[in-house]
Amino acid sequence: MLESDFFMKLDILAFGAHPDDVELSCSGTLLVEKRNGKKVGIVDLTQGELGTRGTIETRNQEALDAAKILGLDIRENLLLDDGFISNNKNSILKVIQVIRKYRPEVVLCNAIHDRHPDHGKGSNLVEDACFLSGLLKIETLHDNSIQEPWRPKYVFHYIQDRFIEPNFVIDISDVIDVKIQSIKAYKTQFHNIEFEGPETYISKPSFIQHLTNQNGILGKRIGVEYAEGFTTNKTIGFNNFDAFIKTTT
Repeated sequence: MLESDFFMKLDILAFGAHPDDVELSCSGTLLVEKRNGKKVGIVDLTQGELGTRGTIETRNQEALDAAKILGLDIRENLLLDDGFISNNKNSILKVIQVIRKYRPEVVLCNAIHDRHPDHGKGSNLVEDACFLSGLLKIETLHDNSIQEPWRPKYVFHYIQDRFIEPNFVIDISDVIDVKIQSIKAYKTQFHNIEFEGPETYISKPSFIQHLTNQNGILGKRIGVEYAEGFTTNKTIGFNNFDAFIKTTT
């Protein structure tokens, strides 16, 4: 869905183990960067087919609806098995193919560990693939053509259900309302009086409010209303202190 039939280089590519992982955790950051003129996309590793509520068909449509709200340049699904994500050769090669296809400078991916086991597994899978994607002797094909090696400059892990101390946070105050709209596009997954289904951890009416509160707590740390947090295994460096100074117009 929203898959480009021609080569498009992205600035930022966000991976999620399940459709809605990115919306819940770092869609505000994607919205901010999209407004800054960046090209952004999402790759879902699975279709979330083991989810208690909804179906593959409804989840795919909801992901498409959310993509439109976020203004994504691309969205793809790698069709790995929900609940059984594994850091094996076949899965790594699928992730490498999409990294080499879109050549992102920055990759965002699942939390390093979390309540759902797929999240930590997806995190490791994507980070390993980002490194291996830069190796010349790993050969992958796209449209029957050999792909060129590509290694993103940074891999950042977003924060999900379990709180992890962030290495940095990004101000999303101006886009929090659109972020919530993208989450609510998943009508079968979250609280919606028009959909009848068994109650789950994320379908409770208070869930999205708790998520907003978490963004508020992170925002308070940098003196803004809302923020999203990230961790990194790579040290971030700057040329000078100007990178820390906010400019106003």
